[in-house]
Amino acid sequence: MAPVPTSPRTPDDDPETYVGLDVRAAEQQARDRGWTTVRTLPPDAVITMEYVAGRLNFTVRDGSVVRSWKG
Repeated sequence: MAPVPTSPRTPDDDPETYVGLDVRAAEQQARDRGWTTVRTLPPDAVITMEYVAGRLNFTVRDGSVVRSWKG
């Protein structure tokens, strides 16, 4: 029998701490804290709303994170 797959772990990290950071610094900090996927989006981007464990999303305007959320 094959092993049961496990979902990536979601770090115990507050997404609000990334708001205001330069996007490159925010991406590096997120990876250092254990996020497996970091998705950067422009304001008002049309995206699907599926939840992906281990993913952190950033809305970026003028090189800075203006919104951050899990999934």
